[in-house]
Amino acid sequence: MKAIVCAVALFAAACGNNKTPEKKAVEAPKPVEVFHVDPATAGVISGKVAFTGAKPPRKVIVMDSDASCEKAHAGHPVYDESLVVGNKGGLANAFVYIQKGMEGRHFEPAEGSVLLDQTGCTYEPRVLGVRAGQMIDVKNSDAVSHNVHFKPTNNYDWNQQQSPGAPDLEHRFPRADVMIPVKCNVHSWMHAFIGVVEHPYFAVTAQDGSFELKNVPPGDYTLAVWQEKLGEQTQQVHLAPSGTAAVHFTYQ
Repeated sequence: MKAIVCAVALFAAACGNNKTPEKKAVEAPKPVEVFHVDPATAGVISGKVAFTGAKPPRKVIVMDSDASCEKAHAGHPVYDESLVVGNKGGLANAFVYIQKGMEGRHFEPAEGSVLLDQTGCTYEPRVLGVRAGQMIDVKNSDAVSHNVHFKPTNNYDWNQQQSPGAPDLEHRFPRADVMIPVKCNVHSWMHAFIGVVEHPYFAVTAQDGSFELKNVPPGDYTLAVWQEKLGEQTQQVHLAPSGTAAVHFTYQ
């Protein structure tokens, strides 16, 4: 009888300690602090990307596998744009961006979208830059179907068919990714490249190889340039308050 009483007492004690754990209140995530550039101290980084040596010969793209693509150009040759060098050595379609120095800064989301058009069975533009999370509108201006294939490294692969006259496709890349190759699975000669960065300091060089980054806060940065055939180069840049910095890259 004494053993039974002890057992009951022990059972009651165990039950008394079997309390439901209290749920901890979940803290709301802290809002991201947006970095605002002081216009009184912001400066400009500009320069040129050049190519030295013999100017490479232009290569004609053969489109005879699709009569509609050939017809779109009315017999005029279409040239490969993987390496476009101007008369004075300026290198077009190079992607220039601040690679280091903006860490920890969060900027306002980009407004508007960026257009990637398929016209004459080529991508226009060949090289473009967007902010992470910014919308890319993909348009088919041709009378033939295309298959848009984005092949990123730091984002998910994206592959989509687009018929003539179909509505624009929309896509975003949530993370930085330099550079993302774009191809058409139908027309093997169609290529483009997308640079995705977290901040607004990037540019694609003009036909003369020039570029300009405006409203840059003062500081020390690593400036990078990327070209699809020639690779990447970097330079260290110091931008004084309200200053200007000239940076020149040369490929050989």
